[in-house]
Amino acid sequence: MRLLGLLVIAVLAATVGGAGQSLAAPETTTPGTTTPETSTTPGPGATPGSEIPLLDGILDQLAGTGSADGADAPGTGGATSQMIVVTAPKASDTTATLTAFDKGADGGWKPVIGPTKASLGSLGMGEPKDNVHRTPEGTFALDQAFGRAANPGTKMPYLKVDQQDWWDSNMKSPTYNTHVRQPQSPGGDSENLYNSGPVYDYAVNIAHNPQRTPGRASAMFLHVTNGQPTMGCVAIERELMKQILVWLDPAKNPKITIGVNQGAPAGEAPGATPQTAPGTTPPGATPPATSGVPGADALTGLLSQLVGVVPSLFGLAGQAG
Repeated sequence: MRLLGLLVIAVLAATVGGAGQSLAAPETTTPGTTTPETSTTPGPGATPGSEIPLLDGILDQLAGTGSADGADAPGTGGATSQMIVVTAPKASDTTATLTAFDKGADGGWKPVIGPTKASLGSLGMGEPKDNVHRTPEGTFALDQAFGRAANPGTKMPYLKVDQQDWWDSNMKSPTYNTHVRQPQSPGGDSENLYNSGPVYDYAVNIAHNPQRTPGRASAMFLHVTNGQPTMGCVAIERELMKQILVWLDPAKNPKITIGVNQGAPAGEAPGATPQTAPGTTPPGATPPATSGVPGADALTGLLSQLVGVVPSLFGLAGQAG
């Protein structure tokens, strides 16, 4: 049952996007390669919306909330029409599934990139803390792109970095959790954005701590994977990261939601539709791990509906292999 959440996201993209993608769980990609199963780009004739009102409603809630409890958090800037959803079955998981959604003029959402495998922190996801390798859970703005490579054509503010570019992670520094340009390190756990290697060939900042509160972690990015768990970032295959940057548009107020989903209840007959309230655990299912993040239960409820909507509508519940 642990794989059901990942399988459902794959089904979601295949069924809604009409791309005929495989229904198998996303496989590990090799950096520098792109496979049809893990990459879908918008193009002429693409389906304008999901045509599934429940799905559109769930994504609207995720896109319109700046935090898991439904209150718009500082730095998220209100509703968005570009949404990246990162889900894993348990908070302790070090891998997740990432899917990017675009909202059309008709108000419907469609998957445009993914689903694909994403690496999380070595301690999974939850409450972010400095010196704790945990990916922050919640909904956050994406505000500043950067990379060792040249701008791939993104509309986001893009910084091509060299050896004088740092992300300040010194909790005693007045520029904590910001980019600084200087010859020497700002101290603490600050990262040199060039010397960190190919993982920062392409990256975008996840604005999880816009107040720059010391101790609540800094330098949380969506970036290129090296195939290993991260120090708290979200990492995907290089060419898909490049596609994400080209797709992102600050005029659409892009956001990323990171959270726990949950599978359909064990023992259900094929085609059965669980009758549960949002955010609750169906009978027979394993309760999702709690993270200690305020509002995480509400976020889990929305993501649970998201991964559950396709089985309930298309009779796939209980058919996981």
